[in-house]
Amino acid sequence: MRKIIASLDIGTSSIKLIVGEFIKNRLNILCTSEVPSKGIKKGLIVRKDELLPVLKETFHKAEEMLGIPVREVVLSVPAYYTEAQISEGTSTITNEDHVVTYQDLIRAMHAASYNKIGEDEELISILPTTFKVDNTVVKNPINMIGKKLALKAVLITAPKSSVNDFLRVLEAIGVKVVDVVISPLADYAANPFKEANTKVGAVINIGDETTTVSIFNKGILTKAEVIELGGGNIDNDIAYIYKITKKDARELKEHLGLACSDMARSEEKVTLTDRLGEELVINQLDLSEIIESRLREILELVKKQINLLTKREIEYIIVTGGSSEMGDFNNLIDKVFTKPHILGKIDIVGVRNNKFSTAVGIIKYYNGRLRLKNKEYSVFNLDELEILSGIHKKVSINENSILGKLFGYFFDS
Repeated sequence: MRKIIASLDIGTSSIKLIVGEFIKNRLNILCTSEVPSKGIKKGLIVRKDELLPVLKETFHKAEEMLGIPVREVVLSVPAYYTEAQISEGTSTITNEDHVVTYQDLIRAMHAASYNKIGEDEELISILPTTFKVDNTVVKNPINMIGKKLALKAVLITAPKSSVNDFLRVLEAIGVKVVDVVISPLADYAANPFKEANTKVGAVINIGDETTTVSIFNKGILTKAEVIELGGGNIDNDIAYIYKITKKDARELKEHLGLACSDMARSEEKVTLTDRLGEELVINQLDLSEIIESRLREILELVKKQINLLTKREIEYIIVTGGSSEMGDFNNLIDKVFTKPHILGKIDIVGVRNNKFSTAVGIIKYYNGRLRLKNKEYSVFNLDELEILSGIHKKVSINENSILGKLFGYFFDS
């Protein structure tokens, strides 16, 4: 069975739908659909009537590219009011040979969450940290012999109200949510590095209106917090100072500005018309100083938030999100952070931009969940997979093209 997973990241600036397939554990992107967002404020739904048509457009674009509709997705939700708690669960090995199976693991995970989730909370993830078969601590309990499997796990919960808002709006357009992932888990999965699972670190996603700060201990999410500042605040600063539209401000930021003004040049200039109809000349150095000032504020707040979230020594910092794509961003984080840090890099064909960090991470994270439970899954059924494979498609060749002329040469003679 082909392993094809669809992810949906409903962001403040855009909605991203990605369909990806794992072939020999390598992710291949089949389709990327991105549409400017409406009805979303700081990652939460504020106007359902504005969001619905935009969601429909996002799925319609994907269907046009694939030739089949996407009816199931794994959804990301923001880290607002996320809670992490440690719990334990056990299951008795009841099969005749007392061999630990995936079903025993799933029962132990369910036991760890039983009666631990409040009425107003939604269980998002169960993250096992240690396993015991009888009284022996093991790394992987599957296929071991024993009478009892015990595990310690971190339970990740989010407010039921915010999760249900997203589920209802997708249900309204006929899309089923097969699982929910909070954005920090997705960002961690999207930006792996060799030693992360043995260290304590922070993952930072600088989005349009918010910046998410997450703490991971040996690969397990322990805390997450949202700072209500992001790349959109830079756009507002530029628009206010130069008296231009926010759209022009964003264009300036993305195509002329640098995150660190050290390498900016006053000779690099553009000419614009402001809101009063007056012509103005903007140079790269002045613009970059505005950008750097706001980004420094965000990163300094990130440093303070990390210290509030954990007393452990941070051994690495990963920075990702759309705003991290700005030129010279690496130089800025070199100046702000003394700890070892990594600028995230989403470098898969079809999604080569850090704005896709969460959407790509959702797919990678969910694939890990499937492996943990030993389950197979595809967003498409067998008939749809045949269509996707092109079995029923006819090749259309223009008679006037080079290929068409070659066909004519061989088959007409």
